[in-house]
Amino acid sequence: MTSILQRNKNLKQSVKKTREEYAEDALYREVWEDVNNEKTQQFLKKYWRYIVGAALAIMIVVCGIQIGLRMHHAAQMATATVYETAVEDVDAKALANLAKDMGGAMSDLALFQSYLIDKDVKKLEDLAENGHTRDFKDLARLHIASMNGGKMTAVDFEKYLSSMDTKKSPFFYTARLMVAQKYLANGEKDKADKILDVIINDKNAPASISANAQLLK
Repeated sequence: MTSILQRNKNLKQSVKKTREEYAEDALYREVWEDVNNEKTQQFLKKYWRYIVGAALAIMIVVCGIQIGLRMHHAAQMATATVYETAVEDVDAKALANLAKDMGGAMSDLALFQSYLIDKDVKKLEDLAENGHTRDFKDLARLHIASMNGGKMTAVDFEKYLSSMDTKKSPFFYTARLMVAQKYLANGEKDKADKILDVIINDKNAPASISANAQLLK
């Protein structure tokens, strides 16, 4: 039985072209190339303004993007330098100004550091209400609660820290312990014990928090 390769070989050998056919093919290709070149030239002649305009637009956009990226990078580097200088100089005012110009967690960090230097409670209140990140907003609330907790009822105190009543918050256990302490200070031991029991029985509770909960219990 003849193999497929052998049949293909025989087929190729059986369809050899004559010199005339090769000449016709060459002439056809030459004419086709001439036609294509002529069509291309006509197209370019008709639309060259649009083509040049599009090319220039692309160049402008690419250059603009590159310049924008360089300027953004330069601005970031400048801001980082100013931030490092402000931290080294313990400059509360400079950090507060940076907080206004920066965004996200860096803005919150700068404002919190500014508070740590000059102890301006207004900065904490601003961070608690208008912070960019949940963690720094919660951290500011913890500090405010520890300072102003004596002026609040236990219910209001717990409500003020309610944003941390979830394990998604890194301050969950700290906030719950503070709420329990507030209820104890108000003589409401039953409510405090419920919170303390939750902390003590939670295997994921930090050792220090759990130990303090057991002492309060």
